[in-house]
Amino acid sequence: MVAIHQVCHERQLPLDTVLEAVEVALISAYKRNYAGNHSITAQINQKSGAPQIFVEKVVVNNVTDENNEISLVDAQEIVEHATIGSLVSIENTPKHFGRIAAQTAKQVILQRIREAERDALYKTYADREGEIINGTVHKVDPHQVILTLGNIEAVLPRAEQIPTERYSEGQRLRAYVSSVAKSSRGPQIIISRTHRTMLRRLLEVEVPEIYNGTVEIKSIAREAGYRSKVAVAALQEGVDPVGSCVGMRGTRIQNIVNELGGEKIDVVQWNVEIGYFIANSLSPAKVTNVMLYDEKGKTAVVVVPDKQLSLAIGKEGQNARLAAKLTGWRIDIKSVYEAVTEALTKIKKDPEIRERVSHRMEIFNMGKAIQEDKDPLTYTEPELKLLSEAIEIVNIAELTAKREKKAKVLADIQATKASGDEVDLLAHAEALLTGKSPDEVRAEQSTADEMADSLLDELAMGLLLEDDDDATSLLDMAAESAETLVKEETVSESVKITEPEKQETSTKPEAPPVDADLMAKAEALLTDTKVKPASDVSTEEDESDIERERVKKKAKQKKRRLVFDEELGEMVAQRRRKGNRKDQNWHDYED
Repeated sequence: MVAIHQVCHERQLPLDTVLEAVEVALISAYKRNYAGNHSITAQINQKSGAPQIFVEKVVVNNVTDENNEISLVDAQEIVEHATIGSLVSIENTPKHFGRIAAQTAKQVILQRIREAERDALYKTYADREGEIINGTVHKVDPHQVILTLGNIEAVLPRAEQIPTERYSEGQRLRAYVSSVAKSSRGPQIIISRTHRTMLRRLLEVEVPEIYNGTVEIKSIAREAGYRSKVAVAALQEGVDPVGSCVGMRGTRIQNIVNELGGEKIDVVQWNVEIGYFIANSLSPAKVTNVMLYDEKGKTAVVVVPDKQLSLAIGKEGQNARLAAKLTGWRIDIKSVYEAVTEALTKIKKDPEIRERVSHRMEIFNMGKAIQEDKDPLTYTEPELKLLSEAIEIVNIAELTAKREKKAKVLADIQATKASGDEVDLLAHAEALLTGKSPDEVRAEQSTADEMADSLLDELAMGLLLEDDDDATSLLDMAAESAETLVKEETVSESVKITEPEKQETSTKPEAPPVDADLMAKAEALLTDTKVKPASDVSTEEDESDIERERVKKKAKQKKRRLVFDEELGEMVAQRRRKGNRKDQNWHDYED
């Protein structure tokens, strides 16, 4: 028992696990010397350490196999109610197992202890999946880095390494446990330095307000090694979430930046209003307007001052890309000058918008004057505020007009259904998408259908076919209109249907038969290739067939040779078949 306790202490294993391993080893040693077909169990007294082995034997009248059978008299001494054919468990502990059996027990104990160690390590690190661990760099390879975590190793693959970092042996490193899997050699631990959850765990370590739940991390967007954005919100009034994460003079966030190898981290405040959240996500750029379009698949058009356009987009679009990941919206960034130009164009071309904003025309006149007189890079704060207000007015007018049109279309559908008339769902659906009325959509469709039908009718009737250029242009026009209205199969079917009509209505005399040689020469002139007469072509085809047959016959003859067979007393043809490359012998006879 002293030895068992020592093993438990050294291997960090529970006592029950080691005792179970020793008991299994005793059973294996017993079976090695005393073969038995029935159940064998082993027990170890934890106080004295004495082992006991119990064997089940069958109760019989005449014992022929002492290892598996017991007489009825002996069985009733142990169990009073024993009967013939029943099983009785008796103690049969041998005094000595022998050297081979002891060696077998030793191997079983070692194997069981190793398996128990692997299971214990797996459970330990499986519970730590999703957390940060500390390790020492043991080996650096081009494809991976091996870290030592005390009594086990972890793998940092190339894809999970920060591109700007360089690792050296003996370096202390913190990493995120991304996955733990079982294997024959123990648990396989994969760690990561690029996972965005690693940034979350580092913030929980450095910022007590996040750890105790006062400040919540809403979303994280990260490009490892370069830049990250974190959106935070306060769950308690009076707490500044951004200030809590940054710390006094940036000490808290600076510790995380140093840990991640100089990666820049922007902490922005989360907001329930998605417009304000998108404006905050583009920090440090200043945003003047945010226009949301849910119909286009969560798209936001953001307007920024001209001098901050490059700051909002970021290096190679990094700032805008991270903001889109952080918010989950597609972000289009425009300058104030471009947005004002589009707003003035809409007022000029769309009478409905112009009517809606007519009571605020003085703002647009002032905006147009500012746009024409000043450089966009020199706009002042009051001027930016006025231009922003003009953009917002046009945006609200446009959205209101679209919503009213959609409401009108839906009302028309409901009214049509209530009256029992047939509803043109395609026209109404296109009206909802384009903002037009169903009547306008149907009028455009009917006009396009009439144009396509007229073009196809002219083509089918054979008009203008005498002029090749006119026919080609007519074909092109018909194809273009047909592609936008009907499927290609329908067009092909309509053309096929009208071809017989063209033949019936044609009043031209039937053309005389054309010589094949003349047709070949005509094709040669059109394609700039040499074409021989049809007669020559047919002759060459016959000659080529004869030549191929002759080559096949010659190749077949090469595989045979004539030899004199002494047994038969005559000449025979010997054939060679494909066999081993080393043994290309002639065999098999043919008459």
